[in-house]
Amino acid sequence: MNQETQPLLSLLKGCLKNDRKSQRNLYQHFYGYALSISLRYSDDRDEAVELLNLTFMKVFTNLKDFDIKRPFKPWLRKILINTCINNFRKKKMTQTVDLEQAKDQQVPEQIISGIAYADILTMIRKLSPAYRAVFNLYVMEGYTHAEIAEMLGISVGASKSNLSKAKRNLRVVLNEYFEEDYKQPEHG
Repeated sequence: MNQETQPLLSLLKGCLKNDRKSQRNLYQHFYGYALSISLRYSDDRDEAVELLNLTFMKVFTNLKDFDIKRPFKPWLRKILINTCINNFRKKKMTQTVDLEQAKDQQVPEQIISGIAYADILTMIRKLSPAYRAVFNLYVMEGYTHAEIAEMLGISVGASKSNLSKAKRNLRVVLNEYFEEDYKQPEHG
């Protein structure tokens, strides 16, 4: 056991004993990490925090089943993603948006790494819940279409189609973002 994992191990052992201070410290330690994931799956910050809190309730309830010799962070991530997916299912947001509205436009040849994280989240949130879920699971989390299909209860073809449509919609949103950028009057 290295020095980095020793404090985490102590927190986990405290949580197993239902020690409130250990639970609070574990929550605070992983809050930013977990929030960054739940924000991608939610409609707004309030929903993201709600999903994060629900995840930690599950973590504290099921910690007895966690193998303390294994890394904690991937286990937390899996519970969080499953909580987000269950929320997606519960909302029954399998709506299909008519994507004929989305023009197949090209993103201007620019470096988009300068886009703020908050702007990227805003763009992703403009996707329908079904497209956002597939986009996040495939692009951000690295799941295969077969895994996504099983998680969401859809076909592999629907997963591929939703990803394609999500990317197309994001291109439109990116174009709008850059158009707004170009329309801003220069100050100087």
